[in-house]
Amino acid sequence: MAHVEDPRTAPSIRWGILGAGNIAGSFADAVNSHTRSPLVAVGSRNRDRVERFATAHGIPTTHQGYRGLVEDPQVDAVYVATPHSEHRAHALLAIAAGKHVLVEKSFMRNAGEAEEVFAAAKAAGVFVMEAMWTRFLPHVAALRQVIAAGEIGEIVNLSADHGQWFAPDPASRLFDPKLAGGALLDLGVYPVSFAHDFLGVPEAVSAVGALTDTGVDGQVSMVLSYAAGVQATLSTTLWSKTPTTASISGTEGHIAIEGSFYAPTSFRVTRRDGAEWTFGRGESAGLQYEAAEVARRIVAGETESPTMSWDNTLAVMRTLDEIRAQIGLVYPGE
Repeated sequence: MAHVEDPRTAPSIRWGILGAGNIAGSFADAVNSHTRSPLVAVGSRNRDRVERFATAHGIPTTHQGYRGLVEDPQVDAVYVATPHSEHRAHALLAIAAGKHVLVEKSFMRNAGEAEEVFAAAKAAGVFVMEAMWTRFLPHVAALRQVIAAGEIGEIVNLSADHGQWFAPDPASRLFDPKLAGGALLDLGVYPVSFAHDFLGVPEAVSAVGALTDTGVDGQVSMVLSYAAGVQATLSTTLWSKTPTTASISGTEGHIAIEGSFYAPTSFRVTRRDGAEWTFGRGESAGLQYEAAEVARRIVAGETESPTMSWDNTLAVMRTLDEIRAQIGLVYPGE
């Protein structure tokens, strides 16, 4: 089975965290517990929040605001963990300061913003990557190997869902159009990126959606179409905690990926000839794998990861743009 290097074997780089919300806390825990890289600084607009975050995660330096963080000479790489609406500005701020950047998914609000950020990174010669942690997890590496070995034949269909229940709250970033909220960019990006990982860029996209009272997408169903009739059937919602499972079906068998498919999990291969076997779950944490990838690529002098390349991210963003166009979702400021 595919071997994924232990994140603790990755070189050490010095991380700065831009934003002090929940996902930033999860990333900080993973880096602290499962890598050799230190967290040296954190920045937030809220002084009390940044101090609490630093204390909780053992981070020695705090900055009120973001410019001080990106210009901190201690920092090698900046992890951007602010709302989607702020990703472009904060990534460009870090790049202008000569820092390498890992930007939480969805990478940007749209493909145009992504192109601008990648152009700035190319001009500055710095590393940039979308933090689509799923692509670096052991079970996903194993899935790629199983499929490449022909265990399920030629892929015919891929399906994946990601739904979580959130109490309707106009003040929440998830329901706020100004912060680029909604199901698609926060949750639906996982099944869309998963389909891109295993099937590539679709030839056609079809989507239907329903908007919340605040005007963001509450639920979206999508079909991505490929050559030879291959399809990916995907869904996302803010209104229900769904199974969050995935499956990949081929001419010789199928693979059922347990929920949550986008996090460390297990899968079962069932072949048409009756053979069955299971890939075990492994550990529960997973953000350390993307952190380790960033460290390895930076130390190697590279500016992108082949596993989540700039072209990969742009292709996913273009699919998300097309889905939003079909369901009539435009964010303020676009």
